[in-house]
Amino acid sequence: MTQNNFLTFEVDAAGIGLATLDQPGRVMNVLTPVLMEAVATIVERLEKEDGLKGLVLTSGKPSFIVGADIDQLNQITTIDQAFRLGEELKALMRRMEKCGKPVVTALNGTTLGGGLELAMACHARFAIDDPKAKIGLPEVKLGLLPGGGGTQRLPRLIGIQKSLELMTQGTELSPAKALGLGLLTGLATTREELLQKARDWCLANPKAAQPWDTKGFRIPGGDSKSPAVVQVLSIAPSMANAKAHGNYPAITHIMSCLYEGCLLDIDNALQVESRYFAACIVSQVSKNMIGTLWYQLNAIKKGQSRPKDVPAGKVKKLGILGAGMMGAGIAYVSAKVGIDVVLLDATQENAEKGKAYSQSLLDKALSRSKTTQEKRDALLARILPTTRYEDLQGCDLVIEAVFEDRAIKAECTRKAEAVIAADAVFASNTSTLPITGLAQVSSRPANFLGLHFFSPVDKMPLVEIIVGEKTSEETLARGFDYVLQIGKTPIVVNDSRGFYTSRVFATYVMEGLAMLGEGVHPRSIEVAGIKAGMPMPPLALQDEVSLGLSLHVSDQTRRDVEAEGKTYTVHPGEAVMRTVGVEHGRLGKKAGKGFYDYQGKEKSLWPELTTLYPPQAEQPTQQDLVDRLMFIQANEAARCFEERVVRSVADTNIGSIFGWGFAPHQGGALQFINAMGAQRFVERSRELAQRHGARFEPAAVVVKMAQDGARFEDA
Repeated sequence: MTQNNFLTFEVDAAGIGLATLDQPGRVMNVLTPVLMEAVATIVERLEKEDGLKGLVLTSGKPSFIVGADIDQLNQITTIDQAFRLGEELKALMRRMEKCGKPVVTALNGTTLGGGLELAMACHARFAIDDPKAKIGLPEVKLGLLPGGGGTQRLPRLIGIQKSLELMTQGTELSPAKALGLGLLTGLATTREELLQKARDWCLANPKAAQPWDTKGFRIPGGDSKSPAVVQVLSIAPSMANAKAHGNYPAITHIMSCLYEGCLLDIDNALQVESRYFAACIVSQVSKNMIGTLWYQLNAIKKGQSRPKDVPAGKVKKLGILGAGMMGAGIAYVSAKVGIDVVLLDATQENAEKGKAYSQSLLDKALSRSKTTQEKRDALLARILPTTRYEDLQGCDLVIEAVFEDRAIKAECTRKAEAVIAADAVFASNTSTLPITGLAQVSSRPANFLGLHFFSPVDKMPLVEIIVGEKTSEETLARGFDYVLQIGKTPIVVNDSRGFYTSRVFATYVMEGLAMLGEGVHPRSIEVAGIKAGMPMPPLALQDEVSLGLSLHVSDQTRRDVEAEGKTYTVHPGEAVMRTVGVEHGRLGKKAGKGFYDYQGKEKSLWPELTTLYPPQAEQPTQQDLVDRLMFIQANEAARCFEERVVRSVADTNIGSIFGWGFAPHQGGALQFINAMGAQRFVERSRELAQRHGARFEPAAVVVKMAQDGARFEDA
């Protein structure tokens, strides 16, 4: 047996070698240069040693290889560097393919990105049939494309059309689905069976070759000139633009790779891929996305914002006050990870309705074979619907998720604290009301914090943890651990009105309303929101939130500000909201009418909007509108950072993307400023302020950064 720091290698009596990849100091293998050097050494032996009849590649970790070395990619600064990297990796893979002996991968778990590209360069691929394992090429989610041959080998295995879908969406498949598409050769139920099938295949195919290296090879479903494929490729750019609006160049590059590469032999096709891969690597979009959605997100998940000296813990029993949509959603995601849940509401009927939400999600999953009857029943058994506060006894954590009314929240807090243990944590799901104020009715304010979930809870990945004036470090740590426990991403913010996400999100919607009031055509406003990369345009989003709720929050904020002896500043969009919502009774989507008319799943802008707000004769450019929508958000995020509402750059960026959908290709609200440069941002902000008001004046922290040539960065 041969062993180094990255793999072990042993040869059985039949001459089949087994290379087990196991990078030291990592939870998962990644495609680093050192790992590939170790693989290259084994491939060289396979080429030279007559007694070595075949090679099986597997992993010593629970997963196979989960992607490329992002650190290496992040250090690339030129197109030439990126091109060489792609070509070097492909050269090794071509050696494997053309060595004249069988090379098989035994995928013992999740296989993503470069790991799957390495597997596709092998002559056969077997995997353990684990529904939790993921197989795919998700590079597009970081603004990249598969640069290790993925754009060329995948269509040659499963066809162009399906490859286009998988790569442009970054879809991750279960092994069973991957087998069904023709991506895998076979499945196994145990590691022993997996390795045996791989060895048997080697013995049965002593002179294995890739299909594309065989005379007469045809791409399944046809190449780029085939009528059916031509039809797909002809509409793909317009479909991609309808979703991405030109903000994600990697999607266009993937389509180009497929079209051009699938007209060529494999070697020339791989060179085409390397050129487009290089273009992606050096793009600002990939730098934005890698910086935030890789480095900063991982820093958060590793506990960057968590108190370091508090032992880790888990919630065993959770109490939820309020069984509406938020409470029901929190109950589901908590019970899903094995937490016992007490779901409390004013009536048993409402509590049962809250539990029924979980049942409906589970029934849908069962119908799609994504769960079993046993797992469904076990999850539902963990949720106790009740009206009795006594049932909260034994809860480690209680989350209040009732209406945004201080009196109601205060009553719930008192009743819960009367029965829960002295060391239990109490959290409010408020989205706007300051935690310190809510904690005033608590008998244990050190145990009180905010846990702001987003709707729908089962789909939205973020939880905003709000720290009040008296919230202890231990309470923060326990809240942080719970958020990770339920599979969500936590950001930590200090207490203030609107906190971080609600405060900044409101600027986007309100700016859209202000535009309408100025005479900007409503359709132009909505197009600008989409072109900016936001998930929904501002008027449609206001309908989703509900004008009634926004008016309630606005009125509450005004009362609070005036109670503090301060002057409430009326936003120009507020008058529009009151005209449409109050005077015309159009309160949003739930009411069936708001800025849009709703007919089932169909919606259209309310025709009377242009009567209420006649469009100006001279309309602003789309870029001006986009800038207003983006700058107002970025500036407010910078103010939150300046005021220490948010504690880190990572929390600010991730919170903006995961919280309200700030354009992911920009890398978050502060990265938007970084990418532009503070000086340019300040200049453009001042231009907008002159035209549209003081709300666009650049935050002081950005002005200072412009003077110092600095960037938003965590220490």
